[in-house]
Amino acid sequence: MHQWVTHSPEETMAFSECLASYLQPGDVLTLSGDLGAGKTIFSKGIAKGLGITEMVNSPTFTIVKEYHSGRIALYHMDVYRISDEEDIGLEDYFEQDGVTVIEWAENIPSWLPKDVLSIAVKRVNEQERIITCAAGGTRSERIYEEISKDERISH
Repeated sequence: MHQWVTHSPEETMAFSECLASYLQPGDVLTLSGDLGAGKTIFSKGIAKGLGITEMVNSPTFTIVKEYHSGRIALYHMDVYRISDEEDIGLEDYFEQDGVTVIEWAENIPSWLPKDVLSIAVKRVNEQERIITCAAGGTRSERIYEEISKDERISH
């Protein structure tokens, strides 16, 4: 597990934009953090890194927002209001031709594939965030290794 500190929303977005350069169709990322920690800012950076041109915002009430304007589709989920017992077919997205980013994934642990890159965003103060990444499989381990040695990101 590795940690990075960002000192502004722009740095948080730049981190996730850089991370996106390593993503491929089928990759699944989970985002955890308290309300206001920066999960949506992080998701916006992923979208920017994938070349998504549409406005990206939290899918809190729609559960899933799909973005298809980039080099890879982005499936952005917010499962804050979903429980593990409900089956609404979200796992179908994991097999598609895009990257899936799931906010509040801790609410649906049994739905998640085994190979996920888990990202925690912790609010330190108004500007600063601690970003922690943990890999859960072969593919996510490869992404983790790449981002860990990327010189564009301060360590």
